[in-house]
Amino acid sequence: MPGLTIGDTVPNLELDSTHGKIRIHDYVGNGYVILFSHPGDFTPVCTTELAAMANYAKEFEKRGVKLLGISCDDVQSHKEWTKDIEAYKPGSRVTYPIMADPDRSAIKQLNMVDPDEKDGQGQLPSRTLHIVGPDKVVKLSFLYPSCTGRNMDEVVRAVDSLLTAAKHKVATPANWKPGECVVIAPGVSDEEAKKMFPQGFETADLPSKKGYLRFTKV
Repeated sequence: MPGLTIGDTVPNLELDSTHGKIRIHDYVGNGYVILFSHPGDFTPVCTTELAAMANYAKEFEKRGVKLLGISCDDVQSHKEWTKDIEAYKPGSRVTYPIMADPDRSAIKQLNMVDPDEKDGQGQLPSRTLHIVGPDKVVKLSFLYPSCTGRNMDEVVRAVDSLLTAAKHKVATPANWKPGECVVIAPGVSDEEAKKMFPQGFETADLPSKKGYLRFTKV
């Protein structure tokens, strides 16, 4: 389905939410935002997900990242559902706003429509998550079907990867975690790498001898 994806500017929509009117670009401000959709209020997987988001909120806050949910239900429904979410995980508080999209126009603009999930009013939101940067551009997206809940540890890891890459001009390898080695981009020559990473770097000895896989610490 064509629509919002990595590299696109997120639409500057203004929607009602559990925290009042929110204009997306103003909410992003100069930081990062995790914009995530859920298929519906008072549904089992979504309840576990939003409770998990509430439990991880402090981890995202430490990284300067805000949370912003959206669903096709109305604000009053979101507020009532929040009571269930917090009761499911005692001690967790849903401190982030959940936007309402009762006419389902916003989810289409945000590329958050599930083509297979429908109710009497049409297509439902997919389980989509966009990480939006300070420039209001989508940096990373996750797209799940309604049957599969998100892994919050992976969302945190992805945020750490994006922040590390942006700060140090590097990339992170498979299964990377903070504190582990990162890789130097192919477009950086060895001479440039020596200046950028005075702590040194290690080049993997591969059969091709192309010297493209270089690891360093940041």
